[in-house]
Amino acid sequence: MTGQLIGQLILWLIVAVIAIAIIYWVMRWLYKRSTKEIAFVRTGFLGEKVVIDGGAFVWPIIHDITPVNMNTLPLAVSREKDEALITKDRMRVDVEAEFYIRVRQDKQSVAMAAATLGRRTLEASNLHGLLSGKFESAMRAVAAEMDMAGMHENRHTYVERVRELAQDDLEKNGLELESVAIIDIDQTALEFFNPSNRFDAEGLTALIKDIEERRKLRNDIEQDSMIKIRARNLEAEKQALDIERDSESARLEQEREVEFRRAQQRAELARERAERDTEAESAEITAREAIEKARIANERGIAEARIASQKEIRAREIEQQKAIDADEIAARETTETARILQERAVQEARISNEKETQALEIARQKDIESEEISARETPARARIAQEKAVAEARFAMDRVTLLLEIER
Repeated sequence: MTGQLIGQLILWLIVAVIAIAIIYWVMRWLYKRSTKEIAFVRTGFLGEKVVIDGGAFVWPIIHDITPVNMNTLPLAVSREKDEALITKDRMRVDVEAEFYIRVRQDKQSVAMAAATLGRRTLEASNLHGLLSGKFESAMRAVAAEMDMAGMHENRHTYVERVRELAQDDLEKNGLELESVAIIDIDQTALEFFNPSNRFDAEGLTALIKDIEERRKLRNDIEQDSMIKIRARNLEAEKQALDIERDSESARLEQEREVEFRRAQQRAELARERAERDTEAESAEITAREAIEKARIANERGIAEARIASQKEIRAREIEQQKAIDADEIAARETTETARILQERAVQEARISNEKETQALEIARQKDIESEEISARETPARARIAQEKAVAEARFAMDRVTLLLEIER
């Protein structure tokens, strides 16, 4: 293989590397891919192109892309209090719902969503202000065709009707309504009905009428129940009193019988106890006399032994106290002598130190005074010499001036 062929191979290899790098750069920076979540619409050179699950080249300046979110977005719509829905029977109803929308999975819908909504599809909050009016309109239209009880009992029907009406408007934006969830349906509080409004006035009248009728019916039921309960309680109380009277009679009869038998038993027991007490008392008196004699003798012996022991202990304590007092006196005298000697030595050392300190202080004071006197004399001498020189110069000048004056 010649050198020329090797050079050509190297050249072609370099060209291939450069071409691959250029293609990678073009693909990296100019080729845009869509994902399962985000599609996009390319506009500009060569017209519009919708990209779903694919990619396309996007050249700067001549192309522009609009991303379109393909995810399902929840939009919460709540109408309550003053903004509550008005039903067919002129009632105000608080409704809280959630609408789940998404862009249709076809190119025409994606292009329509990009044209009418733009980048607002990326966030549900950006679509709320645009679509909440459509959903509210559908909710109000269906509510006007149903009464409040029908809305509550047939939520599925209400949801399907709202979904059908809202879907027609969403198709114009390339959207589809995936589902509708009614979270809560409840009657609006009476304070938010406006008596000056015809619909509210009719609904408020019907509502108050129904409430009062229900209250009257509830009161009648409560009163009837109360009367029946009282009658039943009275009858039960009479039966309870009869039962209690019979029970009391039987109890008294039984107590009388028991008391009679108890009195007989008490009399028999008293007689037997008196006999036993007499015998026990005699034996107890004899035993008590013997015990008392033994106790007195024992106490007398214990007292004599305790007195002798106390005398011996007292004598020992006196001897010990004398020895302790003698030891304390000797120890105190020794300690006092050592303390006096120590204080004398400390006093002499302190006096010696004070004398040395005073001598050093006097010498230092003399040195300081000598230095101060010398320092004061040096400036004074210099000042006197300076004043003398100035006086001599002034005298010489005055002399020259006088000679000049005389010569003039």
